[in-house]
Amino acid sequence: LLQASGGGLVQAGGSLRLSCAASGRTFSTYSMGWFRQAPGKEREFVAAISWSTGSTYYADFVKGRFTISRDNARNTVYLQMNSLKPEDTAVYYCATRGTPVLTARRSEYHYWGQGTQVTVSS
Repeated sequence: LLQASGGGLVQAGGSLRLSCAASGRTFSTYSMGWFRQAPGKEREFVAAISWSTGSTYYADFVKGRFTISRDNARNTVYLQMNSLKPEDTAVYYCATRGTPVLTARRSEYHYWGQGTQVTVSS
C-alpha cells in the first residue's frame, strides 16, 4: 500500500514536500518513483530512487529544482519541490517496482498510490 500526501496550493516560486508512505511489504530491494499527470496530458515521470542504495534519477525538467529522498526506517519517500512553476500543476503519484534498477518507464511500476494534487498559481 502506498499513501501519497503533502500536495496543496502554492504560489509560483514556492516549495512543497510530498511524502509517500509504504506499507505491507519489504521495500529494501525495490525502487520508488514519482510521476505526475496534468489535465489532458499523459502521466509523466518525475524522479526515482533506489531504496537500498539511495541512487536517484530525474526527469530533465525537474533537475536542480526537485529532490527525491527516502527514510528507510519510516518506509517513506519524499519529493522536495522548490522553485515551483505553474506548469508543475498536476496530480502527483508515487509508485514502486520490485527491483532497485531505476527507470522512467511507467509500465514497469507495478504498485501505485492514490495521488496528491499540486496546484501552483502564477
